[in-house]
Amino acid sequence: MLHHAPIMEPVQEGSLIPEQAFLTDDSEAVLRFVADALKDGMAAALVTLVAIRGGAARPLGAQMAVREDGLYCGFVSGGCVESAVAYEALEVMASGEDRTVMYGVGSPYFDIVLPCGGGITLTVHKLRTAQPLLEVLAQLEQRKPAVLRYSPAAGTLECGRTDKETGWQDDEFLVRFRPCVRVIVYGRSVEAQAAATVAKAAGYDVHTSDGFNPKTSFALMDADTAVIMLYHDLNRELPVLQAALAAKPFYIGALGSQRTHAARVARLTELGWREEDIARIKAPVGIFPKARDACSLALSVLADVAAARLNGASSS
Repeated sequence: MLHHAPIMEPVQEGSLIPEQAFLTDDSEAVLRFVADALKDGMAAALVTLVAIRGGAARPLGAQMAVREDGLYCGFVSGGCVESAVAYEALEVMASGEDRTVMYGVGSPYFDIVLPCGGGITLTVHKLRTAQPLLEVLAQLEQRKPAVLRYSPAAGTLECGRTDKETGWQDDEFLVRFRPCVRVIVYGRSVEAQAAATVAKAAGYDVHTSDGFNPKTSFALMDADTAVIMLYHDLNRELPVLQAALAAKPFYIGALGSQRTHAARVARLTELGWREEDIARIKAPVGIFPKARDACSLALSVLADVAAARLNGASSS
């Protein structure tokens, strides 16, 4: 049964002081951290952001994990409440009873104010097994979406599959996980090299290629893939472009001016591609198409990829 947390008592001298194990807001890293703790025989808790009032620094479903030794990782805010949340998690591990906690607007913790001016509600769940976490990680490793389904009434956490997005479904809260963004950069150029470097810095799964390989290109292109073509030759680009249109990744971008794209469209039309298929190509690629130097172009392209992912752009 889920209990609402009382106002937090002052920290007693000699009590365990939570510490951040490492900085990350990557959901897979958070799940691995807590799954490893459980496999090592440690008690652990998973904290989930389940409601937002006004503004918030993190999206619904954001999570952090806390071990019995006080080490934690992940974020459910901008960093202003995580230490307090870790104390709550330690108390949940000690009592064995899950709880909800509110911060900011509507919270009893008047001394903890969120800089965004809003309020958040968190659930704190003491984990009994690593199995659902390992199942989610296995699904993501296979580049399949997965869901953690938490029942506050039963105090249970299960891995499942659903098309539902993160949020409440009846009396359960669902956190939907998507595979890591894969970015395939095609082209042998300084622009391609810069784009690959920026994509790696963003934490994406990056692959580079100078040309189309039917054995590998199709296998790499899935619904969580962005295909970026930075060729200066339409003839070399064409096989990759057609493969991308057939595979339907969530983003297809191609280098070139408006005149170049008009020629591209004409070639694809001659080959039988429909207008709605061709319209999926972002060309000129990027969010500010007049970028000329390699670094500015790379930033422009990867920002466009991130926006498309955030907005749920999909050709499926």
